[in-house]
Amino acid sequence: MKKLLPFLLVAVGHLTHAQSTHTLWYDRPAEFFEETLVLGNGKMGASVFGGVRVDSMFLNDATLWSGGPVDANRNPDAHTWLPAIREALANEDYAAADSLNKHLQGAFSQSYAPLGTMYLQFFHEKGEVKNYYRELNIEQAVSTVRYEVNGEKYQREYFISAPDSVMVIRLTSSKKGGLNFDIDFQSQLWFKKTSSDLMTTVLGQAPIHAEPSYRGEMENAVRFELGKGTRFSANFYIKNLVDGEVSRSSGTVGLRGGTEALVLISIATSFNGFDKDPATEGVNEQALATLQINNASKKPWKTLLDAHRKDYMRFFKRVELDLGETAAPNLPTDERLLRYAKGEEDKNLEILYFQYGRYLLISSSRTPGVPANLQGIWNPYIRPPWSSNYTININAEENYWLAETTNLSELHTPLLSFIKNVASTGSVTAKTFYGVQQGWCATHNSDIWAMSNPVGDFGKGDPVWANWNMGGTWLSTHLWEHFKFTQDTAFLRKEGYPLMKGAAECCLAWLVKDKTGQYLVTSPSTSPENKFVTPAGYHGATFYGSTADLAMIRELFEQTIAAAKKLNVDADFRKQLEVALEQLYPYQISRTGGLQEWYYDWQDEDPKHRHQSHLFGLHPGHHINPMETPTLANACRRTLEIKGDETTGWSKGWRINLWARLHDGNRAYKMYRELLRFVPPDGLKTNMSNGGGTYPNLFDAHPPFQIDGNFGGAAAVAEMLVQSDERSIQLLPALPDAWRSGSVKGLCARGGFVIDMDWKDGKVVKVKVFFEGGRHGEAGQWGRRALGSWK
Repeated sequence: MKKLLPFLLVAVGHLTHAQSTHTLWYDRPAEFFEETLVLGNGKMGASVFGGVRVDSMFLNDATLWSGGPVDANRNPDAHTWLPAIREALANEDYAAADSLNKHLQGAFSQSYAPLGTMYLQFFHEKGEVKNYYRELNIEQAVSTVRYEVNGEKYQREYFISAPDSVMVIRLTSSKKGGLNFDIDFQSQLWFKKTSSDLMTTVLGQAPIHAEPSYRGEMENAVRFELGKGTRFSANFYIKNLVDGEVSRSSGTVGLRGGTEALVLISIATSFNGFDKDPATEGVNEQALATLQINNASKKPWKTLLDAHRKDYMRFFKRVELDLGETAAPNLPTDERLLRYAKGEEDKNLEILYFQYGRYLLISSSRTPGVPANLQGIWNPYIRPPWSSNYTININAEENYWLAETTNLSELHTPLLSFIKNVASTGSVTAKTFYGVQQGWCATHNSDIWAMSNPVGDFGKGDPVWANWNMGGTWLSTHLWEHFKFTQDTAFLRKEGYPLMKGAAECCLAWLVKDKTGQYLVTSPSTSPENKFVTPAGYHGATFYGSTADLAMIRELFEQTIAAAKKLNVDADFRKQLEVALEQLYPYQISRTGGLQEWYYDWQDEDPKHRHQSHLFGLHPGHHINPMETPTLANACRRTLEIKGDETTGWSKGWRINLWARLHDGNRAYKMYRELLRFVPPDGLKTNMSNGGGTYPNLFDAHPPFQIDGNFGGAAAVAEMLVQSDERSIQLLPALPDAWRSGSVKGLCARGGFVIDMDWKDGKVVKVKVFFEGGRHGEAGQWGRRALGSWK
């Protein structure tokens, strides 16, 4: 999405402080969304263009989605088709199985909606713009724009406060009375706006339905109905701090003759939970937005800023990374990316990308039950790519790989609480789609309404992407991971284990014996978004005994058994899982030497396919590793070699983690560099053939923008430096030659440990281990205890 620049810029060299590990900066405003600087407080998001004559800001709220609470019972007889599907598979009739599997499909998910665009229109005198500078300081979560027009200096500072639930913009002019601007707002949603003495108020509503963009042009693709759907309210308030007069006209407010001013933006929606109708059972969004603006408007700028910094930095400052000396010049961030893509060294850019991933999670994941979606919280499109939903066959989970390892455990909570919501609808999905009376499941896609059914519009989807049903299994592994890092037994007992048990019960009931009668397999099954080729030449998706399915079930069963033992509960159920675990169809090595993806040693339709779900046991799972299962680890390595390194952004992020788990730091680093390959901003283009990379604002290019690559890449850096499991902590397990010396503070390991270490010439020279386990535990007391150090 592009904004035209209606002025002449004169770019000059600009010096920054020694903050290149924490600062994105540019010498011109953004033209495209993928050049904007994004801000967020975990609920409200803004994408700031930083224009001179007109500064545009895309606004979002994490709870503003199309639709309403899902009817989980929309295809109650779907399970009656299972016997026919299984019979077709028993007869090796994969074409019939693909066709019949379409009866196990339901509705598509809803879409994450853009709230609208705020405009600051400035009435500068005509003249040349000089010394333009735009930055985002991710250490403080503050963005700044400054420039000169006819010798007058202008500056804007932006942040979105979690403590005060408002966006704050401070505007200053070096010339007394030099600030003259209006505020306007437009939206693709239904809305109306009014203005009072100091404030513009916008009331609107999201669509009742929005079709996925990949379905193409459709009649009534976006539907609004009066009195239905989620409402929103937005207030835009001007506070003149020194002088000037606030003016207003139809739907706008402005300032004339000011020298310093604050603009406060408050947003609220009527969303009141996944199972509450936002139209009839919703929050009073107008009252909430007004309360937020009233409270914030009483506070001075410094009070608002200090509270924001204190709140944000308590998360961000937990981890520090130093990769040694760098000779890279201080350039605008987009130029740094271009230089880096030529093979030049820039260790601080590598640190910046890692810390930017942490910044994005802090900024997008602080709303209970509403995790970061495919675009985090930053989306300008009414039919965004892949609905900007929760794609739970990899993407939603990848968003949270860095939460525990990079010391942001509290920010995992939105996903963990979302799992409970999905389990509620998923218990119905298990019964109606799969005939399973125990537990719960989820499939390929979900949304804020915790949809759990397989998608495809009731038979119109291709089973290769529509019918995968292990989403609940994968999601549940996050519950055990959270416990392993925090040692929070209260969470495990009250929240984690009941959900893990429900997912395991569903898997246990879903497993059937294979043709030999010896092994348990899933039937029907698919391998996410990939197809097989049978010896007869049939290209299909539906089969039985998917390696990916069984890998996720193995991991879940092992974790659920461990959790039950930890809590000393459900001995009989543990025994059932242990018996089933022994009977799961074992991993197979293909004739190419890779880990077999299908029950049979079939060819892949696309050997270089972006998904590598059958490698789940290596990462994010833990039951394959080079030390204990070297044969399987080598098969995973061979699979990755066959697939190659050229792939989409999120897939590249995953493969870096996989290479790190294989202890191949140089291969992981090679792909990390490729993840940072510069990709020109291109709006909604989805040409995946050129592979993924990084846009000028460091957003991951799938393409188009998807935030999972950012999170996966940041997680991979932590994985290269520290790995852990139930029994051990490995320091520098995948250190690349390029990072021969450095230091890190604050990375987390399973068992409740925090690691600080220095290394030189590829070897650890100093390490401190702290215990922070139980910090959310039953005792309610915790502290950072040093267990020891070594030098």
